[in-house]
Amino acid sequence: MEKVHPADVHSGVAIAGAAGPALEMVRLFQLQLEHYEKVEGQELSLEGKANQLSQMVRGNFAMALQGLIVVPLFAGYDLRRDRGRIYTYDPTGGRYEETDFHADGSGGRDARTTIKLGFKDDLSRGEGVELCVRALWQAADEDSATGGPDAVRGIYPTVATITKDGFQRVHEAEVARAFERVIATLSVAEVHREEDEP
Repeated sequence: MEKVHPADVHSGVAIAGAAGPALEMVRLFQLQLEHYEKVEGQELSLEGKANQLSQMVRGNFAMALQGLIVVPLFAGYDLRRDRGRIYTYDPTGGRYEETDFHADGSGGRDARTTIKLGFKDDLSRGEGVELCVRALWQAADEDSATGGPDAVRGIYPTVATITKDGFQRVHEAEVARAFERVIATLSVAEVHREEDEP
C-alpha cells in the first residue's frame, strides 16, 4: 500500500493509521488544494495547507473514537520562507511543526532515533535518502507492523523528496541500492562486533 503521496507540486503527505480513511483523506486533500489553485490562480501557502489538513483530521475524530485513527505527516517546501517544513498531527486535529525531521506510525520511535543519530543540516540528497532508508530498515527490524524492503520480490518502500523544484519520488532502483549499502554496512558492523567478543 502506498503511504507517501504528493499533496500538490510543493508538498506531500505520509499516512499512518486506518488505511481506508487515510487514503480517502489524502485524495480529498489533493482535490481541495487543486481546487484552491484553480480558483485563486496560485498555490495555497504551506501554512494554509497544514491548517486545511488539520481540519480534515479533526473531521475524522468521531471515527478515531471508534478506532479508525488517521495520523498524517505533512511536509513541504515553503516558497515564501525558502525552506522545507514538517507538520505532525494528533487524532484530534492538533497541528505541530517539527524542527528538522519526524517519523510516525508504530515504528516511528525507532526511525526517529536512527534519523537523530545521522541527521545534519547539510545532508546531500543522496545522504538524505540513505538516512531515510536506514531509519526504515531499523524500524522494520524492531517493529513487525513497519514494512521494510523485500529484495527477493523487488518491493521497496516509497521514498520522496520535496524541494523548491517540487515533490519527486526517488526511483525504486536508487532506493534498492541505498538498502544494499545499509545492509552491507550493518553486516560489516556485525562481523566486527563478533570479532571483538571474547
